[in-house]
Amino acid sequence: MDPVIASAIFLFGLTFGSFLNVCIYRLPLGLSVVTPRSACPNCKQAIAFYDNIPVLSWLILRGRCRHCQTPISPRYLLIELLTGALFVACYSYFGLTLATLKYCTLSFLLLGLIFTDAETKLLPDKMTLPGLALGVAFSLITPVNDLAAQFLPGMINLPFSGDISARLLSLVDALLGAAVGASFIYGAGAIYLRWRGSEGMGFGDVKLMAMVGAFLGVKLTVFTIFTASLAGSFFGVGTVLVVWVKRTHRFMKRLAAQAARRRAWQSAQVVYRNYQMPFGVFLGSMAMVAFFFGDRLLHWYGRLW
Repeated sequence: MDPVIASAIFLFGLTFGSFLNVCIYRLPLGLSVVTPRSACPNCKQAIAFYDNIPVLSWLILRGRCRHCQTPISPRYLLIELLTGALFVACYSYFGLTLATLKYCTLSFLLLGLIFTDAETKLLPDKMTLPGLALGVAFSLITPVNDLAAQFLPGMINLPFSGDISARLLSLVDALLGAAVGASFIYGAGAIYLRWRGSEGMGFGDVKLMAMVGAFLGVKLTVFTIFTASLAGSFFGVGTVLVVWVKRTHRFMKRLAAQAARRRAWQSAQVVYRNYQMPFGVFLGSMAMVAFFFGDRLLHWYGRLW
């Protein structure tokens, strides 16, 4: 990895991270990400260009607005650094290739969707739908070497040159990945709605997985859904246990130990039933794991059998 190129990519990522913060704040509100200029949400003063330098401005201002001293969330700093780090990680893993551009794009979109879902429980169409189109477009220039590319060449002969056939098969893989990802989440949501009588997953999750499928293909899309389900389950169980322990301590101040534990468990179950888990956070996080480590993990898992 060339340190000069890596540094340039990191700075490039910081800039995109700064723009991503604008997207995360404005898109759920239905606002343009282009106009007007960035301003403090509290005092409405426009932010000068020298106060809008990624990372550096936040540190110089010590996380506060220059005019009204309202705290600026550390999330702005974190997202800028994460975007830069992910861009460098893509360059380190894929080299100076079009694949790096592809996965930097996917990282940018996933990071924005993860934080938007965590904060607002929304997955904006203005990120998922353009992401889906970009994933399909990228499949024509960087191969999605998945099921169609692996099995169809031996079954059918396309009347095109080898390069064109490979690109078409890559496109088929992207479309299959999008269809499988969207269908799986839509089906799971429909089953949950019929079983529990409430919506478990919205159409935002469906569109997110269609986007992920277009970038990654069928195999890594299934990997993403499976690992995200495991991560979400562990998070849900952990949340219930934390609530139970905390409320047990609270109820023990006025109830006997056994009664306090029973009352706390009932309370934790209510939290579990009513809490809306931002599943997009887990889908997006596991999609990142998938394009960096998914093939290795699947290969390791396959060797166990």
